[in-house]
Amino acid sequence: MQHLTSLDLTIIIGYLGLTLLIGLIFSRKASQNVSEFFLSGRKLPWWIAGTGMVATTFAADTPLAVTGLVAKHGIAGNWLWWTFVSGGMLTVFFFARLWRRAQILTDLEFIELRYSGREARFLRGFKALYFGLFINAVIIGWVNLAMYKIVSIMIPELNPEIVVIACVLLTTLYSGLGGLWGVTVTDTIQFVISMTGCIVLAVLAMNAPEVQAAGGLTGALPEWMFNFFPAITGEGSGENLNGTLQLTFASFAALAFVQWWASWYPGAEPGGGGYIAQRMMSAKDEKHSLLATLWFIIAHYCLRPWPWIIVGLVSLVLFPDLPADQKEDGFVHVMRTLLPPGLKGLLIAAFLAAYMSTLSTHLNWGTSYLVNDFYKRFISRDASDSHYVVISRILTVVVAVFALYITFFVLETITGAWEFIIQCGAGTGFVLIFRWFWWRLNAWSEIASMVTPFAVYTWLTMFTSVTFPASIYIIVAVTIAVSLAVTFLTPPTDEEHLKNFYRKTRVGGAMWSKISIQLPDIQSDSGFLRLFGDWLSGIILVYCTLFGTGKLIFGDPLQAMLFFTAALLAGGFIMYDLNRRGWNNLK
Repeated sequence: MQHLTSLDLTIIIGYLGLTLLIGLIFSRKASQNVSEFFLSGRKLPWWIAGTGMVATTFAADTPLAVTGLVAKHGIAGNWLWWTFVSGGMLTVFFFARLWRRAQILTDLEFIELRYSGREARFLRGFKALYFGLFINAVIIGWVNLAMYKIVSIMIPELNPEIVVIACVLLTTLYSGLGGLWGVTVTDTIQFVISMTGCIVLAVLAMNAPEVQAAGGLTGALPEWMFNFFPAITGEGSGENLNGTLQLTFASFAALAFVQWWASWYPGAEPGGGGYIAQRMMSAKDEKHSLLATLWFIIAHYCLRPWPWIIVGLVSLVLFPDLPADQKEDGFVHVMRTLLPPGLKGLLIAAFLAAYMSTLSTHLNWGTSYLVNDFYKRFISRDASDSHYVVISRILTVVVAVFALYITFFVLETITGAWEFIIQCGAGTGFVLIFRWFWWRLNAWSEIASMVTPFAVYTWLTMFTSVTFPASIYIIVAVTIAVSLAVTFLTPPTDEEHLKNFYRKTRVGGAMWSKISIQLPDIQSDSGFLRLFGDWLSGIILVYCTLFGTGKLIFGDPLQAMLFFTAALLAGGFIMYDLNRRGWNNLK
């Protein structure tokens, strides 16, 4: 092959063989029952469960997306996803222990644990099909398309369709054999490979002759590209001000203060959910669940981005003439240009690892919905464990095939998908968070919170000029108002059902007093003000570590030390408070 040597091919084939071997090793354990297949028997240590979360969100398209943001808006462009830190930390301190304590197989099973009646059954079944098959297939499809683009540029002599199909089949095989055991162990290995490859590429990119000849990145590129914050102005939104991202204060506030708790987005669900909840529920105990989620948030925002940002900046130096709609491809062009034999194979293996870790998790997670929350709940309730494992493997294949169909025959018609998903899930977060802490919410509340954003988004698109992110305010306000109205216009959840939920979760709080006062024998959770202190400290910890690392990379050690000191103080407060609340006995 023109671009790959025998050493490159050996590395790639060795990686693919390793993933299949892991699936075979864990196939017997995963075959025992659906708890082993979908939750690893609830025995995962925090570092494996948390690394699995990070690996899943490190998809093949993520470095390319970050490169596109950096090319258009500089480093500040990353605030479009950095704003989700607050929601992630809310999950760490308020929800991780509750998901583990609930003792459920999927987060959709929570619906009938929390709500009662036919409406709860309908909501669970609808969400199982909607998220497990359709939304899941769209997400997998976007990841497939990113891999298609990488193969097209890196190995043009290969047919990218065949490569993508082959990767999907291999991933389906090992995830179907090994269940979540195989997925999580391969995720850990894949994350190490992915990060190693990206760090190596970033180092080579910063030392590229063209970059060094210009005096480094800060000498080769305009100063505005290195701003860590967008320009906040009184007018205009999303425009370029001397190149940098310009937002009105209202637009920035919508991203920083509303979006993270109000909008549903895959991997950043308010209150946890999806495959994030799956990993929390698979942890050994509540302590490991909290630690796993904390490690995920730190690694997700502090460890992953800087190699991508560096390569994105270098791509502007090496390939300044790339068309605007191909700027994100600069990451792959840097790989092809700078990597010597062996390292090229390592980077391709790294992207395969990022791609396959996301794909395998989505296949396992989506299948868990289809099996536990639809097939087992509504079609075959009393079959054997072995029967459900067989059905799980069959449906894994079904999800993979449907995702391939979406990839090659549907997705080219979808644009601005991430904005669409955020807006059509805006306001849903209110119910997803408060269904844990307020007894009065019912299944109709959650149904209303799902339907209303679609209706408001359609109205705004057809009859107004309001655009994202300003549209978030309107959609969230209307969705919350409708959800509250529906809540009080419909009967509450059956009281005995609420008591059973409270006995299991011991969630605590004043908004459960109507129920908790009837259960004096239950030791409820308390200390919510201290949890808010931990939450705020967690946000400071992540942002200060993120910015301190950036300052160190770009030659400002004094500011880096200030940021790192603040991060250490915040981390120290978290550890102090957890120990004061009985850290060693947290289960």
